[in-house]
Amino acid sequence: MTLPETLPGLDIDRLRAYLDTGPLTGRVLGGGKSNLTYLVTDGTQEWVLRRPPLWHVLDTAHDMRREYTVMAALAGSPVPVPRMVSLCTDSSVLGAPFYLMEYVSGTVLRDPALLDGIGPDRLRTLVLATVDVLAALHAVDSTAVGLADFGRPQGFNERQVRRWRRQLDDSHSREVPGIDELHRRLADEIPEGRDATVLHGDFRLDNVLVDTKTPGVRVVLDWEMSTLGDPLTDVALMLLYAERPVVSASGPPRSPTSVAGHPTVEEMLDRYAAVSGRDLSDLCWYRAFAAFKLAVILEGVHYRHLHGQTVGPGFDHVGDQVGPLVERGLGLLA
Repeated sequence: MTLPETLPGLDIDRLRAYLDTGPLTGRVLGGGKSNLTYLVTDGTQEWVLRRPPLWHVLDTAHDMRREYTVMAALAGSPVPVPRMVSLCTDSSVLGAPFYLMEYVSGTVLRDPALLDGIGPDRLRTLVLATVDVLAALHAVDSTAVGLADFGRPQGFNERQVRRWRRQLDDSHSREVPGIDELHRRLADEIPEGRDATVLHGDFRLDNVLVDTKTPGVRVVLDWEMSTLGDPLTDVALMLLYAERPVVSASGPPRSPTSVAGHPTVEEMLDRYAAVSGRDLSDLCWYRAFAAFKLAVILEGVHYRHLHGQTVGPGFDHVGDQVGPLVERGLGLLA
């Protein structure tokens, strides 16, 4: 049996008693920098378990009920999501709320080296398919799927700027040059916002499981920041993830858009505009805010890593990514 100490945050014996099943084994599913994710099996069935970080939980950023609720609501919609199995809000079981969902096979494309292996034509098809999924999400009738009260669209952008400033303050461990100036400029130029839609909140290629052969999107994951609000915040964050350099096993950091076959940012925008019918002519503020938001998220991960509160590898250089994001945000506003 997998020893409990190898699975921080997951007590296998308590989980077995909760599920009322036979012996369980589990392992950490790597890659995530926020909530903790495990693959659990009783030898016959496999489940994915999600729970918040072990310490330093920021505001509502790790709300298990939120993730479970939105994916359960989207079942049967054009947005592919895993089947939800169980939500446990009793913290006495694992020390925090958690949920279980079905295990779906597929590939997570976190490394540009993986994108190289897909081939230009299939990569282009796959990326444009993810853009289509985002447009489909923003077309979901929130009332029809039971998410009418999932967020407060009025004043959404203003609240987001305040919220992520608060998250930054809660993760303070060092001075980050320029980040206060970026926040101030964002707060001074907040747009009124567009029609409210269901938002993913962290939409990117490596938050979906894909089939690289077909190619297509199997399921969309990591809904911890989902809500109702301005859809252009999702679009801007998707673009930021596509164009920012990420660590690659095959050499220096590269951006996904630098890989042969990956659509350009302009092509991604054109595809989203064509499918959604939305006006994307003025995205500067949204793209700068995306840079600020991601900088704050990574600063929070850096904080947890400094305090020994992360699980798994890949956290050593997260803090180095914050400064370039701040510079990017300031450049967009300039």
